Amino acid sequence: MGRRVSGVTRIVAALGLLFLALLSPGIGLAQSLGIPSSAILTISSERMYADSAFGKRVAREIEEQSDILARENRGIEKELTAEEQELTQRRTQMEPEAFRALADAFDTKVQTIRRTQDAKARDLVQRNDEERVRFFQAARPILTELMRESGAGVVLERSSVFLSANAIDMTDIAISRLDATLGDGTATSAD
Repeated sequence: MGRRVSGVTRIVAALGLLFLALLSPGIGLAQSLGIPSSAILTISSERMYADSAFGKRVAREIEEQSDILARENRGIEKELTAEEQELTQRRTQMEPEAFRALADAFDTKVQTIRRTQDAKARDLVQRNDEERVRFFQAARPILTELMRESGAGVVLERSSVFLSANAIDMTDIAISRLDATLGDGTATSAD
């Protein structure tokens, strides 16, 4: 009879483990999808953004617009340098008051151009920041779903974690899901 009890105990124990595995949210599914099965996951949000199709598109667009602005600035600088040299050459042929009026007008022009060009540069930074916010807002439900599928209770920023196993990092999986769901973000763009 002792053997019979131990056999039954093993069966009950096995059924108990099976029951616990079935109750654990998404663990079997998570592992089959390549998602880490852990109560704690890590993610590199910076890499997630930079390596996603969305982040790459934004970086490419900001770089293109920055290049355009830099070329524009070089052209303006060239024109202003020529204008300043002409003004310097005319100085000897002008009355001091007339020259002062032209020099003040030139300074005002330079300051106006500088403010305009600085505003364009700030607009690029602001656009980059807005796109980043839009990305993370769109990423939140996808990351929440990954968290649910893995059975995790928390996702920590990888750079804030002192030590962890690479097995709990979900950055690559998140990028893959985000690319599949959001693409480069142009379909949801507010532009």
